[in-house]
Amino acid sequence: MYPAELVQPMKDDLTNVGFTQLTSASEVDNMISNTQGTLLMVVNSVCGCAAGNMRPGVKLSVQHEKSPNALATVFAGVDAEAVAQARKYFLPYPPSSPSIALFKDGKLVHFLERHHIEGGTAQMIAANLAAAYDEFC
Repeated sequence: MYPAELVQPMKDDLTNVGFTQLTSASEVDNMISNTQGTLLMVVNSVCGCAAGNMRPGVKLSVQHEKSPNALATVFAGVDAEAVAQARKYFLPYPPSSPSIALFKDGKLVHFLERHHIEGGTAQMIAANLAAAYDEFC
């Protein structure tokens, strides 16, 4: 568990651009099951690849002409219950943080694991997500 004062700026990085921070299993269930259309779910983390690649890439991606209907995030190492519940929806993918999931009508349709994130740039992540938005949004 990380101190709240350490992770709050990292949470704010996404919530300030419209992501809903989910902290419980029921919030995750409600968000996934009640979102009509597309939902982008981000597993945020304190790692360098989240700060340098993932969060900037995700923020850039939602500026694309097509974008998800809803944006949500859970924080690995902090909101354990919410992260564990979100990962149930990510199956068959193994636990990964950071990671990015795109759902359409409650079904997982696109997923980026840590190994897709840590080797890429923010622009590469944004382009990958934009292609998924073009297909599913």
